[in-house]
Amino acid sequence: MLEELFINTASGYSKDLSTALWQEIKEYYNHKSRKYHNLTHLENLYKEISFCKELIEDWDTVLFALFYHDIIYKSTRNDNEEQSAELAVQRLKEINYPEDKTERCRQMILATKSHLPVSDNDINLFTDADLSILGYDWSKYAKYYKQVREEYSFYPDILYKPGRKKVLKHFLSMSFIYKTDFFRSKYEENAKENIRKELTKL
Repeated sequence: MLEELFINTASGYSKDLSTALWQEIKEYYNHKSRKYHNLTHLENLYKEISFCKELIEDWDTVLFALFYHDIIYKSTRNDNEEQSAELAVQRLKEINYPEDKTERCRQMILATKSHLPVSDNDINLFTDADLSILGYDWSKYAKYYKQVREEYSFYPDILYKPGRKKVLKHFLSMSFIYKTDFFRSKYEENAKENIRKELTKL
């Protein structure tokens, strides 16, 4: 599904490069270190964002942000979003994607770092969809946080747990985790409950 989606979208701008770019994306997301930030995450994100497609203004830009937002993901670094955004800009230039849309895609990817509300509703919907897992039922949420722990397996608990607590408490400190009414009504209550439950286990 993802392969067809990407190639069809990219082919609208460059048929010559679409297959090669997909192979690059697949290689990055299939890396053995990826336990959560892999193609399954992209599939879930696509499912979530599709539910609110009618609310999205620039569908192609959202799709390119989806494919590139975690393309660079190294748990030892704190600039993954910046690196991912940079690679997205390079690749979108190669397929002659409009410059203004390329910049919007870059901003969309960078927004996944802080998940703070912005004036661009497409970005808010995209970052909310990226956090949708937080509001799933407990069994799916538990699988998610265990996969994230695996991605950081080289850190001992004494280092990992304080960092994880900080992230979770950051979400709870927000007035709302989700910026849009669409995702807030679906997941807000359950997300906070899940986060509180995970905190008791750290």
